[in-house]
Amino acid sequence: MPGTMTADGKKPPSIQATFEDALANMPDGYVDGYFGNRPWGVTVKRSRDCKRTWLYGEELSGSDIVSFNLYRLAGHGPILKPCEMSCAKVIEFVLGFEPSIEKAASQP
Repeated sequence: MPGTMTADGKKPPSIQATFEDALANMPDGYVDGYFGNRPWGVTVKRSRDCKRTWLYGEELSGSDIVSFNLYRLAGHGPILKPCEMSCAKVIEFVLGFEPSIEKAASQP
């Protein structure tokens, strides 16, 4: 909501910024973790020039998936391209995914 402030008088980060931060904190390669108290396997690949991030996640105890590309192009903000699902599903997943402690701790 425009003009919203936190208790300390600062503007809260936008959903876009929060999503991008959460995605940036995900390790490259494969990681196990949890989303919605269910086990997931997630692979994240980033292009060398950091203009494209690809994520594919698969529920390990079911049939749900999450898949998207995020493009960072000159002159535009990031462009999220989900693969046959809504942007809302992708954002909810990235914000709620919790990598397993073992893999997350081993990342540099």
